[in-house]
Parts: sequence; structure tokens; C-alpha cells
Amino acid sequence: MTGFELAYLGLEPFFPPLYGSVRRTLLDWAKAANSNCRNILDVGGRKSHYTIGVPAQVSISDLPRETEVQQKLHLGVTEGIVSQTLRRRSNVQRVVLDDMTRSKFDAATFDCVVSVEVLEHVELDRDFVAEVHRVLRPGGRFLMTTPNGDAVKNTNPDHKRHYTRLQLEQLLSEYFQTVEVEYAVLDSRFRRWGLQSWSLRHPLRTTRTMLSNVVTRIHSSQSSVPKRALETRHLIARARKADEA
Repeated sequence: MTGFELAYLGLEPFFPPLYGSVRRTLLDWAKAANSNCRNILDVGGRKSHYTIGVPAQVSISDLPRETEVQQKLHLGVTEGIVSQTLRRRSNVQRVVLDDMTRSKFDAATFDCVVSVEVLEHVELDRDFVAEVHRVLRPGGRFLMTTPNGDAVKNTNPDHKRHYTRLQLEQLLSEYFQTVEVEYAVLDSRFRRWGLQSWSLRHPLRTTRTMLSNVVTRIHSSQSSVPKRALETRHLIARARKADEA
């Protein structure tokens, strides 16, 4: 591992907990005896921090950062992000500019696809999911997160929609053999404090941010959270493509 990756893993408990949940699922899939998750495509991942330490080869697919909205919301990638990511990461093999609604990847290329907080930005959501299904090998797995439309009002200028749990289950079930959608990350003042930026110029705020994320991580680990529709901020979905007949 690189020094950056080791530092990130050491600080992971102090970051917002959604990435940690995604990383733990990918680790479980990669290490499971009955799961061949050795070749991962991260769609819209930019720097793909949640794949750090996962024993797999990672390809990142994203759009170029071009529009004013992308600049404002830090969406897409730049040449600087690409070069920095390849320099810092030991398991990222490539960063590819690609539109997942009409992907240029060959069919049955990847064991797993992950997409974190991306689908809500995509107008052609069915095309996106269909392409994820196409590039997965038989038996491949798809892991994604998106805002919880049962509770979170859509005020983001780049979000096309927020899915309810039922809507997301129905969409994924059109393409995948098995689908599981759960609620994730309890909302609270600690979660909101945890989203504030870190800065050496503001040590007290930074300390509060870090400790708030620890509290949110602990609260969100309760066994009842995956079923709590109105108190959570995200949906996390796991889907599996059918094996070959």
C-alpha cells in the first residue's frame, strides 16, 4: 500500500460513514470463498477512496468535469484528479472517461461494479443499470448507494430524482436476479456536523467534525437502521446478476 492509503485507513473512522459501509461490503465480497470479486469497476468514483485496501484490481469510470454545475458540486474528473489518483493508489489500474448509459466497455468484463451516489445524477437511469448489468460477468455483483427518497427532499440542482426504497428495488429487479435494498446512515446533528470540512485553521471545528462522524458511525450500526425509512439519509443496494444457464 502507498503512504496515502495507509493514512486514509487510519483516519477512516473519522470520515463520514457511508464510504466505510461501502468499503466493508467490497472487502467481504473480495475475500469471500464463494465470491470472485477481483476485478472491480467503480462508476463515477473519482478518487474511489472506498476501494482502498480492497484486494482487487480497480478501474474507475467517470465523466470529464466540464460544466459549471460539475465545477460547483465537484463532479466528474480532471487531468489533475486522474494523475493524483494513479499516483496515490496501489490497486487502481486505470481511470477511463466513459458514459455508463452507453459504455464502451466490453460485455462481461467485470466481477463487481460499485457506484456511490451517482444514479441520482443520471437522466437515463434504466440505460445506466442495463449497462452495469451488461459489463458484469455472469454471477457478478452490483453495489450502489443513492439518497433515500423516502425521507430526503431533492434540492440538489444536478439530481434528477430521489428513489424510494420500493422504486429502487423495482428498477434493479428489472435486470438483476437478486436485489436487496436497505436504509443507511442515521440523520442527526452529528451527521450534519460530520459533513463539515477539515482545516488546520479551524482545529475546534475539525475536531467536532471528526468526532461527529465517529458518533454517526456508531449510531448507524444499530441493527434496526436498515429498516428505518424516515430517519436515514441513504439507500444502499446489493444486486447479483444471474449465473449462466
